[in-house]
Amino acid sequence: MKINELRPGLNNVALTAKIVEMSEPRQINTKFGTTTTLTEAMLSDESGRIKIALWGQQSEGIEEGATVEVKGGFVKEFKGESQLGIGRGGSIKVIG
Repeated sequence: MKINELRPGLNNVALTAKIVEMSEPRQINTKFGTTTTLTEAMLSDESGRIKIALWGQQSEGIEEGATVEVKGGFVKEFKGESQLGIGRGGSIKVIG
């Protein structure tokens, strides 16, 4: 799947893209009363760009410039823009 095909509400998204920007991890208080880490990154392929939210340990080993493979992703709208997330059964791994 290409980034320009992603729409809010899509599930089980699989794609390969490059990390072109990455934020510093920050601590977030969840609605469940726990604290976790959120790292936001910008994914890019030849069709476009989309922000991805990496929660907890999902960002471990991932660096700016890496090519990653996302499986089991979902697309939601957050603050007026489409954003990719990785569900509990999903994964992100560096492939290049």
